[in-house]
Amino acid sequence: MSFLAVLSSVKEPATFKEASSCKEWVRAMQDEVNALEQNATWTVVDLPPGKKAIGSKWVYKVELQANGQVERYKARLVAKGYNQQEGLDYHETFSPVAKMVTVRTTIGVVASQDWPLYQMDVHNAFLQGDLLEDVYMEMPQGFQTQGENKVCKLLKSLYGLKQASRQWNQKLTEALLSIGYSQSSYDYSLFTKRDGEDIAVILIYVDDLLITGNSNKLIQELKDSLHSRFKMKDLGVLKFFLGIEIMRSKSGILLNQRKYALELISDTGLSGAKPVNTPLETNVKLTTVEYDELTGTTADPILKDITGYQRLVGRLLYLTITRPDISFAAQVLSQFMQHPKRSHWEAALRVVRYIKSCPGQGMLLSSKRSWNLKYSVMQTGQLVPTQGGL
Repeated sequence: MSFLAVLSSVKEPATFKEASSCKEWVRAMQDEVNALEQNATWTVVDLPPGKKAIGSKWVYKVELQANGQVERYKARLVAKGYNQQEGLDYHETFSPVAKMVTVRTTIGVVASQDWPLYQMDVHNAFLQGDLLEDVYMEMPQGFQTQGENKVCKLLKSLYGLKQASRQWNQKLTEALLSIGYSQSSYDYSLFTKRDGEDIAVILIYVDDLLITGNSNKLIQELKDSLHSRFKMKDLGVLKFFLGIEIMRSKSGILLNQRKYALELISDTGLSGAKPVNTPLETNVKLTTVEYDELTGTTADPILKDITGYQRLVGRLLYLTITRPDISFAAQVLSQFMQHPKRSHWEAALRVVRYIKSCPGQGMLLSSKRSWNLKYSVMQTGQLVPTQGGL
């Protein structure tokens, strides 16, 4: 079955009613509740007088492998944090995540120094943070007891709470500092530890951890320490991260977003469209609404679906992480986010058709110390350098 066929055959339910009719999703919800109870996330109590319980909902996600095959059905219980009141249910919420430039730079160093690059995942990371406030939540849908009016008093953070990410990040940061790691002042998600000439590096993106360095000893000590503190999953050599596929060869490390690109093509209904050779049409001038008003132009109406345009351009901007060839086009289109017109929408769709001409194109981080960046095309799982260098 093709990758696009898998995408269209696997549907994620939008409601609990839809999910409850499928045994895979029922099992996923039960697994989630079991994990929460084993983690002592809450205790079931009567709602105290004068207190309000926030709601909860189920979010369903099909996790796919790099080849598009289903890896698992994931049901996540999410608190309706938008009902929380500042100063009562939460206080501070800020939590850093790794900057994308830090991710690419780290992988560039890995390629040039021939370091190993590993990935670890924290199981139910947001549940690890300690909750300081008294927060009450309604019982999860599908797990209420008939005739009782019980609620969950949260003892630990839960996905959806405004402070959940911050509490988890603080706990992980404290753990890393306690074993001798130093936090970068440029990117608070980057930690390093040195022992003479040896170095270990860990980069945090919420619950995804990238680990590298020139010392197998320091790396293993780090993994062991994390395993002793949290429920971790060692994913081995990094292959897929934030929608980016990582492929290694003697030439270096290729970053591409083929899966993301194919999903974009499918979602825009352009799977059967004819590809084009350039992101933007030559000599076409995109104008603003204000310009049209000054010149009396009426043939290019404002879009009704402004959100759809903003979403599409946002996805194109994310694709520029590994596709600098569409950076200019994406930046041009982003200038019309507030009042997009039909011509802007058609131009954005043209970029998608350009991507369709080679969805597996990516960025090669060279193994040479010069750190030359080159375009590369993925064909049958191999790295094929092209002549276009950066």
